[in-house]
Amino acid sequence: MSAPISAIGERLREIRTNRNLSLDETAKLTEVSKPMLGQIERGQSIPTITTLWKIATGLKTPLSSFLEEQQTEYSIVDIEKEKIISEDNGRMRAYPIFTYDPIRSVEVFYLEFDKGCFHTSEKHNDGVEEYILVFAGRLQLVLNGKEIIVGEKQAIRFRADIPHSYNNPFDQQCMAYNIIFYPNH
Repeated sequence: MSAPISAIGERLREIRTNRNLSLDETAKLTEVSKPMLGQIERGQSIPTITTLWKIATGLKTPLSSFLEEQQTEYSIVDIEKEKIISEDNGRMRAYPIFTYDPIRSVEVFYLEFDKGCFHTSEKHNDGVEEYILVFAGRLQLVLNGKEIIVGEKQAIRFRADIPHSYNNPFDQQCMAYNIIFYPNH
């Protein structure tokens, strides 16, 4: 499990407290003993995945809410401070905004395509989708051999489990956001 033991217990206590449930009531709902629930809340016991499923099911809470690390209310990313991923001799630059998160199954990039850029992407795993939101310039995409132009203030969603490429044969730089969604398997 990716969350620390104490975070699982804190999350359990938070859910129980917000619902005004006693340990006895929580034990009845989850079919997990009161002593075990207390030990989990205090960080004295590591719940098995089976126990965690029983707790999540009984409290009607997603299992992932126990596994994710505590998030702040919001996150601000300064792309100027992020590492640049460069392709096509520097004519394509990808700035990771939000790196892959297995809980959310998504990652987000800010992209810059200079004039003359040509970047081919390998097909992704089955079910992966990409969303491209162009906010400056135009972008030529080739999706499974079909050419599509996405203009300024336009967006496209496509299955990324096919061969695809990003090209800028136009006179001005293209800037876009790229959101990649990975379905849970």
